[in-house]
Amino acid sequence: MGLGKAKIRINGADCGIEAILLGVTTSIGGFLFGYDTGQISGMQIFEDFIQRFGQGPPGNKAFDDIILSLVVSLMSIGTLIGALSGAYTADWWGRRKSLTFGVGMFIIGNIIQITAMTSWVHMMMGRFVAGLGVGNLSVGVPMYQSECCPREIRGAVVASYQLLITFGILISNLINYGVREIEDSSASWRIVIGLGIAFSLPLGIGVLFLPESPRWLAGRGRWDQARIAMARLRGLKADPHNPLVEDDFQEMHSTIMQQANVGTGSWWECFAGSDKPRVVYRTLLGCAIHFLQQWTGVNYFFYYGATIFQSAGIDDPILIQLVLGAVNVVTTFPGLYIIERVGRRIPLIVGACWQATWLLIFAAIGIARPPDQYTSSGIVMIVAACMFIASFAMTWGPFAWVVIGETFPLRTRAKQASLATASNWLGNFMISFLTPFADSGIGYGFGFVFFGTNAAAAIIVYFFLYETKSLALEQVDVMYSQRELKPWKSGKWSPDGYLDRNTRDPAYFSERRGSTIDEPIGEEKNSKDYE
Repeated sequence: MGLGKAKIRINGADCGIEAILLGVTTSIGGFLFGYDTGQISGMQIFEDFIQRFGQGPPGNKAFDDIILSLVVSLMSIGTLIGALSGAYTADWWGRRKSLTFGVGMFIIGNIIQITAMTSWVHMMMGRFVAGLGVGNLSVGVPMYQSECCPREIRGAVVASYQLLITFGILISNLINYGVREIEDSSASWRIVIGLGIAFSLPLGIGVLFLPESPRWLAGRGRWDQARIAMARLRGLKADPHNPLVEDDFQEMHSTIMQQANVGTGSWWECFAGSDKPRVVYRTLLGCAIHFLQQWTGVNYFFYYGATIFQSAGIDDPILIQLVLGAVNVVTTFPGLYIIERVGRRIPLIVGACWQATWLLIFAAIGIARPPDQYTSSGIVMIVAACMFIASFAMTWGPFAWVVIGETFPLRTRAKQASLATASNWLGNFMISFLTPFADSGIGYGFGFVFFGTNAAAAIIVYFFLYETKSLALEQVDVMYSQRELKPWKSGKWSPDGYLDRNTRDPAYFSERRGSTIDEPIGEEKNSKDYE
């Protein structure tokens, strides 16, 4: 029996093994994101790395703030550009080939870094090119997962992208911890970078054997292939007209037909589109949530944690980074449960408030009782950092990626997802670039800034984000189109044909199954059969 015919029941519905395999394989894109985030934190304090790329007389080199900022942060500029380009590659080549392209760029960037000898510009440009690939993946992975996975597992699968980010951070911290004994050799940092290439190959190759996005295929008039892809993702390849597949297909078909009648979405439409489906509203909302995900302050710890704790008098800052990475991984697992059981809004609001509280403690203790003078302060600050990261891992880490995968309509989805992800990387760049200067200037007072941004994040989610739990992507579009529906009441909304969000009305769908597709979008294209 092929994988397209294998299925298991989850949340009362059939879900194909291929859908689960798709989630696992594509989430490696998150691993690569996390791996790079974690690796640079430890590498920048390795002796050979400092002596090769630092400034000052030989044997007594150190990084200038501006140089360190550029080496760390220029990858974020690459990811920002890569995120914007991801809209084009995902639409031109399909979701799968776009991901393979992103992996290729990441590998090229890593090769450039490995070959750096003494020029910090060489290393910086390698990180920039690798960033182009990571940025492309950061758009493509959540979008591909959202468009492919059945609604019963969509939230958990897209959230697994963040889970793999945490694994990437942890693994890079473990490797940094292991090679610190040879930090006087270039092998210390070259091994760390080189392993990233090996980790990327399963995604770049494996994704080509998975089903293409049924929404992307349908949007190009390839309806038969879209149906087969949808059946494979339900584990029903041998029965593509099964009622479960047919119901999903009809919901997708009606919405795509409506969107096709008004043409293809442009970049301009993302900011000045039709008022009815709230295109502009959703563009700004996605950008705000992803910008604020970075300004929760998480990468303040993951990019510069080793440097911060080293300056605080901690004897083994890489070990502390390892602890933070472990907390990040372990506490992401409850988030996969919460997102399907509780929803999106409440965890994001509670998480932002919890994070703001612990960042306030972190900053207040750091200023009132400097940890380099009071050992107890260092302990409290480490605990505060762990509690902050635990909340982020359960809420804002995975949930922000789910939001951009679910919120946008098909006609502008790739472009809006690119804009939202670019906002994420803009925030990432600002954190990575500004932190060395903030650390030299206001020190631990930077935590007060993050306290304010977390409070703002909670307010924005409460007043503007709609609850999308258990809804198909097409139903999300309908919900956002209803202007009389308020975000704080959206959790009680149910689409037509449903007794509640989890219970279909049999009579309604029985009538719909009798309909046929009279006018496909464009002509069925002759191309490779995705069976």
